[in-house]
Amino acid sequence: MPTDDSPLQAAADTASDVVEQATDAVDRAIDEITGVPSDDGRIEEFSHDGATLIAEERGDRAATRTFVLVHGIGMGRKVFADLVQHLDGDALVVAVDLPGYGDAPEPERTPAMERLADLVAAYVRHLGRGPVILLGHSMGTQVVTEVAVRHPDAVERIVLVAPTVDRHHRHPLTQLWRLGRDLLGESVKVLLLGGREYLRAGPHLRSKMHAMLVHRPEDAYPRIAVPTLVVRGELDVVVPQPWFDEVVAAIPDATSFVVEGHHHETLIRTAEPTVAELRRWLDG
Repeated sequence: MPTDDSPLQAAADTASDVVEQATDAVDRAIDEITGVPSDDGRIEEFSHDGATLIAEERGDRAATRTFVLVHGIGMGRKVFADLVQHLDGDALVVAVDLPGYGDAPEPERTPAMERLADLVAAYVRHLGRGPVILLGHSMGTQVVTEVAVRHPDAVERIVLVAPTVDRHHRHPLTQLWRLGRDLLGESVKVLLLGGREYLRAGPHLRSKMHAMLVHRPEDAYPRIAVPTLVVRGELDVVVPQPWFDEVVAAIPDATSFVVEGHHHETLIRTAEPTVAELRRWLDG
């Protein structure tokens, strides 16, 4: 049996280094092509109740507004790069990797949406900024909704972009088919960033999809007690207009906004239209 310093072990170590360097090079290339900043912000690892998230903080800590951004299934904090760059001039902006996504370690068990909400709420309190503006995209809207209902002291307002899951079509094959249709004709930026993040999410996507699909956000929407902005891309196949209208109608203090010509990944393609509406909503 070879020892640690054997030629076989040395060759294995060299191969591992080559793969790691190649992966890093591909990551840098994707970041450059898609406009993700080459320098990381202030990075923090936070653990609560057996699960860990990674938070990347940018912007002015002296600002009065704080945004916390929660990604969708298969994604990670880097998909918010464009949104962060539009917001961090006059706010503190924190984008997170949920457990098992992006750079965050995989938990022993896939957390339910409610447990993810408890983790995010614990992090918001740890952040020490008081109630924040909590924004979620896709599956992230389910987490944000549960934070607003389970931990109302943690949020000032919430933003739900492309809220899932359409309660009339919870089947995983239906959701995958809709996502595939939605990606037809999408930009290279969306395909590159989304594809990389899905690969990072690893082999547990099936259990993560199950956790997303069994959650019933429609039960929580009527109990949201803070102002809520609900956003949909006009061409979003994953979030059809009837379901979007149902979500808006169920939330007591909801404002709706539709981004013309955009699909499900509207914030990745370009966050500018949503940010413009977000500022009007906040200032109004």
